[in-house]
Amino acid sequence: MVQNKFSFREKQAQFVGRYREFGFKDKSALVRAALDLLEKELEQEKLKASAVLYGEVFNEDRELRDLTEEALGDWPE
Repeated sequence: MVQNKFSFREKQAQFVGRYREFGFKDKSALVRAALDLLEKELEQEKLKASAVLYGEVFNEDRELRDLTEEALGDWPE
C-alpha cells in the first residue's frame, strides 16, 4: 500500500482517533473508507450533472426527440 502524510484539523484528528468506535481496525482503514465514500458521492454528482445536461440537450433538439420517438416505436413492449 502507498503511504502518504496528511494534516488534519483538530476536530478531524479527534474523529479519526475514534476509529475503533466505528468498527475500523486502524486509522488508515477509517480514512480509506471515508475516501471511498467521497469518491462514490463525487461520481454520483458527476453523473447527475451529466444527466441534466443530456436532458437539456434532448429538450432543445426537436430532431433528436423525433428520432428517439421513432426508434422507440421499433422496441418490443
